[in-house]
Amino acid sequence: MSKSIQRLVRLGREKSRVKPSTTALKRLLKNRKTVQCSPQAKGICLKVTTMKPKKPNSSMKKIAKIKTTTGKEVLVYIPGEKHNLQEHSVVLFRGGNVRDLPINYRVIRGTLDASGVENRKQGRSIYGTKRAKK
Repeated sequence: MSKSIQRLVRLGREKSRVKPSTTALKRLLKNRKTVQCSPQAKGICLKVTTMKPKKPNSSMKKIAKIKTTTGKEVLVYIPGEKHNLQEHSVVLFRGGNVRDLPINYRVIRGTLDASGVENRKQGRSIYGTKRAKK
């Protein structure tokens, strides 16, 4: 047997670790060396602004700079039409890539200080809108 095969027999192969793209949702588990991502995280808005998307598209996307409870600062996309977020608003955010922006997080509308989108009839669960009463 060659040296390299002998080394594989003795030591085996190392599993490659996948780095999560949503690093602001990471947390260390107690008494373990593994890293796990939470489904959501809470933070406070430091700044609410707009941003232009990448090359072929043209608009003004609404974004917020958020300081998480763990102390990290991240840019978060605010989905839907209109919003009531401003400085010091407390928001809940989740992972989720925004296609034409270099942002990996989205605000969860309809929770904490982020209101739901008004007069929305379809796809309400994404935008935190309650069902209209008859």
